Amino acid sequence: MIRHSVRKHIWQVKPYKPGKPIEEVQRELGLKDIIKLASNENPLGPSPKALEAIKAYLPKINRYPESNCFYLKRALAKHFNLTPANFIIGNGSDEIIVLALRTFINPGDEVIVATPTFLIYEIQSQACGARIVSVPLKDFRYDLRKMKKAITRRTKIVFIANPDNPAGTYVNEDKVKEFMNGIPKKTLVFFDEAYFEFAKNSRDYPNTLKFLRNRNVIITRSFSKAYGLAGIRVGYGISSPEIINYLERIREPFNVNTLAQVAATVALKDKSFLRRTIKITEEGKKILYRQFDKLGLRYIPSATNFILVDVDRDGVKVFRSLLKEGIIVREMKPWGLDNFIRVTVGTAKENKRFIKALKKAINC
Repeated sequence: MIRHSVRKHIWQVKPYKPGKPIEEVQRELGLKDIIKLASNENPLGPSPKALEAIKAYLPKINRYPESNCFYLKRALAKHFNLTPANFIIGNGSDEIIVLALRTFINPGDEVIVATPTFLIYEIQSQACGARIVSVPLKDFRYDLRKMKKAITRRTKIVFIANPDNPAGTYVNEDKVKEFMNGIPKKTLVFFDEAYFEFAKNSRDYPNTLKFLRNRNVIITRSFSKAYGLAGIRVGYGISSPEIINYLERIREPFNVNTLAQVAATVALKDKSFLRRTIKITEEGKKILYRQFDKLGLRYIPSATNFILVDVDRDGVKVFRSLLKEGIIVREMKPWGLDNFIRVTVGTAKENKRFIKALKKAINC
């Protein structure tokens, strides 16, 4: 039987289940008017300038993409005052996670993750045969001191989501600096900063780019969240030219499509759209916080575009109740947070509709 040919590491893997897409809910429940607040997407859509760039390149999609993402790397290098050799472009920043694991992990090597955090770290580490070392969050925040103590001679990668998903919190400059001091040279520190744009203006948010010069560090960021390009999948990794070279050896050619490259290059330069996104997100969070306070619901103040909410009852039931009202959120049972939901900050209209449905869900 073919099942006996499956690598033993794969049997440990529980597949990642993304937030339900709008089309699936429409099919399942027969609803037409649906809003999705489950996957931390930009409710404004993409930059209009990025859309125009996509339209202009549509006649050229009979050609393969530029495999090295030359123009996007050049734009990123200028944006961060680095060199193109400091960047690798991925089919979403998730792909950089996979590339790092495939590059550095041998079966039996250790990978340190927080619990709960972004599930892909553990799933893809298991697929590579790594031994997972889990360190619980402390007050819904990464406990970097305990993570550092967990490092052994077998530790190859430490994953740090900053800000974290699903908590929405971040570890500050001082804690990151303390953590990085004395990290073994053979241990790679992977900073996943998919929500960087929402947190970067926080007073004590760390500047991890300063570790590039003399540390084994990979930093990933994404165009899926603040830039509104989730549907075309493009993210990037920043590291030393040496580490980037290793990752490039196993990157698939043509992994990032032409439209994604063009849209990301233009979106990066559309600063007014990014400012508008951040403004609407911050305003929306304040409104949702006030409503949660009125409902007596505990929530975790967020540095991102989503909020983790303790609904003080079975989160799956609340999720299903909201689904019947045409509102998709994320139930947190896969993360071990049975009484929580995670909600993306939407437009003012979407936030208002969500609160109305939430009141109904928790009072039924």
